[in-house]
Amino acid sequence: MGFGGFGIEKLLLVFIIVLLVFGAKRIPEIAGSMGKGIREFKKTVNELHSGSADESVRSGSESPRPAERSAEPPREVKRLM
Repeated sequence: MGFGGFGIEKLLLVFIIVLLVFGAKRIPEIAGSMGKGIREFKKTVNELHSGSADESVRSGSESPRPAERSAEPPREVKRLM
């Protein structure tokens, strides 16, 4: 068994098709571009996770407090129809 249900034969077939479609010179360029994209994605996700953790530390609580209710009763809402 290969990767995720793909056998060696299927992976070899996919590689040959990619080689025919893109050519031997373009495969390293494509792989490099994909690697840069994945690194940038991981960096952004990590920044978002660390940014939300920093904000909760700065505010002094893990989650925002619910809004306090006022003592005045609710107003009537007029319907248009």
